[in-house]
Order: sequence, then structure tokens, then C-alpha cells
Amino acid sequence: MTRKLIAVLLSVALFSLGWLGLTGLLLPVAFVPLLWLSAEAEASRRGWWQTFGWALLIFVGWNLATIWWIWNATPVGPVAATLFSTFWNMLAFMTFHTVSKRAPKALAYTIFVAAWIAAEYGYMQSDFSWPWLTLGNGFSHDVWAVQWYEWTGVFGGSLWVLVANLAIFEALRMRSVRAVVRAAAVVVVPMILSLCIWLNYEPQGERTVTVSIVQPNVDCYDKFHGDDQAQIENIFALLEEASPEADYILLPETAMPGYYWEGLLSAYVYPPMPAEVWQRMLDTLSTNHPQAMLVTGANTRRYYQGGAPTRTARRMPYSNDFQDIYNSSVGIDPSGNIQIHHKGKLVIGVESTPTWIFDLMRFLVIDLGGVVGQLGEGKEGTAFRHRDLAIGPAICYEGVYGDYFGSHVRAGAQLMALLSNDGWWGDTPGYKQLFSLSRLRAIEHRRAIARSANTGRSGFISARGDVSGTMEWNERGVLTEEVLLSDHQTLYTRAGDYVARIALYVTLLSLLYYVAYRIKRRNYLVE
Repeated sequence: MTRKLIAVLLSVALFSLGWLGLTGLLLPVAFVPLLWLSAEAEASRRGWWQTFGWALLIFVGWNLATIWWIWNATPVGPVAATLFSTFWNMLAFMTFHTVSKRAPKALAYTIFVAAWIAAEYGYMQSDFSWPWLTLGNGFSHDVWAVQWYEWTGVFGGSLWVLVANLAIFEALRMRSVRAVVRAAAVVVVPMILSLCIWLNYEPQGERTVTVSIVQPNVDCYDKFHGDDQAQIENIFALLEEASPEADYILLPETAMPGYYWEGLLSAYVYPPMPAEVWQRMLDTLSTNHPQAMLVTGANTRRYYQGGAPTRTARRMPYSNDFQDIYNSSVGIDPSGNIQIHHKGKLVIGVESTPTWIFDLMRFLVIDLGGVVGQLGEGKEGTAFRHRDLAIGPAICYEGVYGDYFGSHVRAGAQLMALLSNDGWWGDTPGYKQLFSLSRLRAIEHRRAIARSANTGRSGFISARGDVSGTMEWNERGVLTEEVLLSDHQTLYTRAGDYVARIALYVTLLSLLYYVAYRIKRRNYLVE
């Protein structure tokens, strides 16, 4: 029993390090204690439930060790996130364990790899999506080791982790030179390949633009209930510090207080917000930043007369008309041209709750930032055009989804803006990891990223995943850098999460083979 408890604690520690600001390079051995527990279990119902218990302890421990900081926003947050995440973990692993006791090892190992990746992908696509603990995300602090993400995305990292664990586990069991060499090759070769890419990487692009990013440092919990005029004055004071040569000036998610009707952004509703704020913004750009586009976060409304054309539209008070409320990024230039992107990946619980379960599950609302309720949902990424330039205006949680993030690049973005509002969780690993995940997005799509946070961490990330200038927690100010543009699209940008889709098909085929194998076995047609 003591050995097994030690194995559980060791596995939790190995899984968690990559999400706690340390390193993910121990993930290739994180499953080994759990694989040992599975192998030691009896091929019986009692053994199955024992393995279930050990696996449950490990996955719950991994979740709580890495997402406890959600508690700062709402106590139910980490409980709900752990519940859903652990469900998918257990579904994949216990499927492998069941097959491993009743079928050939090759089939069981295939299911171990394919089912885990398929479960990660299923969780990412589900109504309750929280893909924070996708295995490939664990290398966000080790970008030199995963430069090949430009071919595979983070699911390639998950594939590497799973295969490496199996190879190391087999090497420990067999204790043969061949098995040790095979395990070493599985672990080391991808790292050497990545290191070569990292050392020899040459950005594909020659043009640069000047980008100023603003961090207003407004308390998140006062932001939506505080002094709107003070927030506006804070923004305009910071705009004076932006470079007069800037091509882009970035403000964070929901930087503009209030709600604005789309179109000319000139009408206003509660809370009262003078429409002149946008004209003042235009005047400031024309006078001080004549060549700049301002990209800012704002809450926008879309009006529908006499009907609800979207599933998220809500009826307006005392009217038969409907509206959608969006968490948006707004691009505006001195000419008055306005472009809008609607956030397409909404934070579960606070910005998005499946309509069929909203009333039943209201008590499970997870406060992770934004406006509580069901917001309108953008369908895909966009690119804001400015002169002959194009920038992708991603918002916060969109930076966790590699394929969706790439839709901005597929729309023509030559660099990426990432607007965020990270202060909900306090000075914890949460906002640090969210920033770090952006480094993986930069590698996947080979796009430089300029990240503007309300508070938390703002900064610049190169297409190689390197971090340059940053503003840290509780800092107010402006950063300006020259950022390289690129028109090149990586294999991952073009193909998306193909590794996960292949894993899904392999899982289905493997399970069908397992069923056929068991039927033949039952009929004594298999030795």
C-alpha cells in the first residue's frame, strides 16, 4: 500500500510541474507509476476498481495541484473543472486498463495513446470545454523542445508524451539494452530535432511594424462596477505614452467600459456611456498617432428586429426585439473605419453555458472573467486590415485553442494581438500559465504575438516562442517594440488538429477490433 501511495504522489508531481511554472520535460515519465499500478492489478472486477481508485486519485490530484487558483474567482470553479477534466481522463485510461487485461499488448497500447488524445480532443470540442491540461500544453516553459509544434500542434506533444511513457515503462519492465535504446530514442530524438530547429530558426518575413501595448492595471472586480469615467481617463493618459510612430496600439479585453451597439458604436445603453468617447478616440489617433490602428476590447451589442436569428440572442426588455451581447475586439483607425471580431471561444460557465442546461446548472457558474451569462459566440477568427497590414485580434481564452487561434492566421493575419483580462485569479500561476500558453500558439503558427492584459502579464512573443519585453502583475504602463510580420502558413495552420482527428478514428477502429477479438475468443476461435 505504501509503495502505491508513493506512486500516486510521484505521478501527481510529475504531471503538475509543467503547469506550475517549472518544466514539462518530466511528462514523458508521468504515466509510468500509473502504468505500474495498472499492470500490478489483478485481471478481475476487484482489480479493476482498485486501479480505478488509484487513477482517480492521480487525476484529481493533478487537476487540483494546477487549477486551484480558480478558487480566487469562485470556490465552485476548481471543483467543476476537476469534475469534467477527470471524467475524460478516467474514460481514456480505464478503457486502456480494461483492454490491457483482456487483449494483446499491442492493441492495449494503441488504445492507450489514441483514446487519450481522442478524449483530449473530445473535451476540447464539448460544451464544457476546459482544455487547460492537454498534455502538449505542459511544454509551454520549454519551447526549445517543441519547435515541431508547427507541424503537429499540441496534440503532437500529447502523442510524444504518451509514446515515451510506454517506451520507458517497457524498458523498466524488460531491462534489455534494446528496450532502453528504444525508449531513449523516443524521448531524445524529438528534442534534438526541435533544438536544431530552434538554433537555426530564421523568421520568414522582412517587414516590421511598431506596436505599443497598454496595461491599464484596473482591478477586475471594480472594472464592471466602478467609475467608468476614471477608467476612460486612465486609458487616454496611457495613450499619450504610446509611440507616435506606432502602427498598432493594443488595449486589453473589455478595456472600454460600458456596452456599445455595433455599427457606428455611437448609440449607448445602460450603464450610461457618452458616445463621444469613440469620437475622442478618433481625434486622439488623428492628432497623436496618425498612422496607427487602435485595437481594443469592448462589450458590443447586435440588434435583431422582431426575432432571434441566433441561439444566444436574448429578448430586449419591454419589446419583441432581440439582441446579442458579444465580448468583442474593435479595430478603429484615424479614418473612422471600424472592424469588429466576436470572441469565438467563450469561458465555460461565465460567458457560455449550454442553453439546455443553463437553468439546471446555474449553481455551477465558473467565474473566470468577462460578463456572466450566455454571450453571443463568434464563428471563426478574423484579421483587421489596416493599410496593407493585417492583425489577428484574438481575445483571452481563444489563446488556449491552437486550431481556432490559427483561424485568425488563415484569415490573413500577419501578426497576432491577444487581448486579455487576467486579474480574476490574483497573483497566482493562472495568469502566468495563460501567458505562457501563448508561446505555443506562436510556434504552431509562426506568428509574433503582442499580448495586452488589463493586469497580469503583457508582453511580446516572437514566432520562435521567445519572450522579450513584458509588464508583470500590478504594473501600469505602455510597452513598444518592433514586431516582425509573416505571410507564411505552417502545416498546422493549414491542417489544424489532424493528429487528434486521426487518433479519434484509430480509437474507434481499435475498439471495434477489440470487440471482434472478444467475440472470437468467446467462440474459441482465438488461442
